[in-house]
Amino acid sequence: MRVACVLDVDFEDSEYRGPRDALAKAGHEVTVVGRMAGTKLTGKKGKEKVTTDVGIDDVSAGDFDALLIPGGYSPDHLRADRRMVDFARAFFTNERPVFAICHGPQLLMTARVVRGRRMTAWTTVQDDLDQVGADVVDEEVVVDRRLVTSRKPDDVPAFSREAVRMLETATAARR
Repeated sequence: MRVACVLDVDFEDSEYRGPRDALAKAGHEVTVVGRMAGTKLTGKKGKEKVTTDVGIDDVSAGDFDALLIPGGYSPDHLRADRRMVDFARAFFTNERPVFAICHGPQLLMTARVVRGRRMTAWTTVQDDLDQVGADVVDEEVVVDRRLVTSRKPDDVPAFSREAVRMLETATAARR
């Protein structure tokens, strides 16, 4: 399956690398979608350096089977870009899996797709989610229909496991 990973500068290094590697190891193609193709992005800890594969103007949500939103400061940057907000919203409209960790749900709040969803996120984002109508819990990983959320870097193994599991289920359903 094709997974879009939306990314901007100062993403949380481990929240990109862990899920990306787990998805790739399971045989899924992960494409880094940025504001522009070929942009060099550095994680906030400086451990990861990524070049965007494609720009947001060159793709549509229909090109992908799932969406990955790593945390850090990246989601806050992305939610200021209407193209990224619309892209994220389209995965919900098309009922495709979405994986958001830490600050990742910030992009989903701006896309107005969290009301009534059972979710988790970074501590400060949990309060924001609650205020916009999400059913917030403080657990390492939460699965609600086609949405997987987690709180922080320590949760990456559980988050990655559930993201891979969801895509395995979706792949089996296609057969």
